Amino acid sequence: MNTLSKSDLVASITAQVLKLQDEGIVTPIVLIDGRSASGKTTFAEQLQSLLFKEGETLPRVVHMDDLYEGWTGLQAGHDCLLRNVLTPVVARKRASWQEFDWYKGERDRWREFEGGTPLIVEGCGSLSQATAPLAHIRVWLKADERVRHDRWVMRSGHDHDEFWPVWAAQELEFYSRERSAELADYTLEND
Repeated sequence: MNTLSKSDLVASITAQVLKLQDEGIVTPIVLIDGRSASGKTTFAEQLQSLLFKEGETLPRVVHMDDLYEGWTGLQAGHDCLLRNVLTPVVARKRASWQEFDWYKGERDRWREFEGGTPLIVEGCGSLSQATAPLAHIRVWLKADERVRHDRWVMRSGHDHDEFWPVWAAQELEFYSRERSAELADYTLEND
């Protein structure tokens, strides 16, 4: 496990992904996990942007928020990722999944991905014993709980603050079982 600064880590992963493509890996897979509001989405956006600039193809980003089934759906999101996204992509088949609509409370629009560009998956539950072997690069982001909670409230609003303990309990259960942080190639302290 390596620990680098955020910009150094983004640059390092970009170089690795481009090298994998040069070596013939058509769809390098990067998993970015960590507790809620640890900065995964921002990190994924920065990685996507640099990969696009350096590699001249736009990587696909899949957000776990689109795969969960609501506030109690962390495990369901993980299972959807494994079954509908990663397994087909690794087999060089078309991945297809339905995004979860948080306002309607149900799965809605269909999405597809055929591979051919890097795939970045970001979100809680993306890195597990089952998904780790399917990825080329695995990242774990850490942030102080108070910082994470403040970000959660800023992002979700006080109306959703009641879901913080519900979601946190799922994370604790998932991460203690899967030992996700230990599966990472890189860890970033993201305060």
